Amino acid sequence: MSHTTVVVNPNSQNGALGRRWPEVARALRRALDGFDTLFTESPGDATALTREALSAGSERIVAVGGDGTLSEVVNGFFHAGEAISPDATLGVIPFGTGGDFRRTVGLPTDLSSAAQVIADGATRRIDVGLLEYRQHDGEAGSQVFVNIASFGISGVVDRLVNESSKRLGGRLSFMLGSLRATWQYSNQRVQLWFDDDRDDAIDMTINTVAIANGCYFGGGMNMAPDAELDDGFFDVVAIGDISRREAIMSAPRLYRGTHLSLDKVSHRRARTVHAVPLGREPVELDVDGETPGILPASMRVLPQALSLLVPG
Repeated sequence: MSHTTVVVNPNSQNGALGRRWPEVARALRRALDGFDTLFTESPGDATALTREALSAGSERIVAVGGDGTLSEVVNGFFHAGEAISPDATLGVIPFGTGGDFRRTVGLPTDLSSAAQVIADGATRRIDVGLLEYRQHDGEAGSQVFVNIASFGISGVVDRLVNESSKRLGGRLSFMLGSLRATWQYSNQRVQLWFDDDRDDAIDMTINTVAIANGCYFGGGMNMAPDAELDDGFFDVVAIGDISRREAIMSAPRLYRGTHLSLDKVSHRRARTVHAVPLGREPVELDVDGETPGILPASMRVLPQALSLLVPG
């Protein structure tokens, strides 16, 4: 197996990646000496393919697709929270709807420039979040996340966006999904505690809570503007009991990242976060743009657990 393996989701951007794959491949061949290509066919494939490639000796995995594909590939680097190949590196060719992780890292959207980032080999050790939660079928689930895990209205938004065609592009798809969710969603009661100290647990009514490793989610919302990928902490941003009118009026501030000063928004840093629901309705999770399950959930930082190829 080649030292570089490219994991491709041809269904990204409603199949646009599959149609444009020859163009993407040419850009990669111009920048890299050689690589193997693996195509996903169904959800979960990118995780399995990444694990197989790392076990076979691949030293560099390149995720080609959107935030969901990237999340699956990152999960392929780990098993039960442990790195399968600690020295392996991850590269990203952004080609999806949301593009939130690339915004945090500053990855270019131009194919040739993105491929050159991988070829130049500048690396950054970044944190990864380990999430334990309840799946929709009631069974326990576990996965890692590289960007943001959240719950509340954000989980409803993701479900609505993923059920749609996304033909309008990332920002508009998420904006419309947010408007639809605003009319469907009722704020929910949860209990939170941090750094394993349940004696200081907080009961609160929330619109959404984001446990952020990166800055952006929801197709460009700067939810955690102070987050750093390699500081060993989550930035926990909680939007409290806001009304529908307040949610709509504050949306521009979310995109600008100026919402932390609002009265019903709180911000803190923590290495672990625990959340349990206090009401009867399920509280849906949003994990790097996907909806794997519901609360209760626990999140823990894995400090500098992944080597990421970044602009030099």
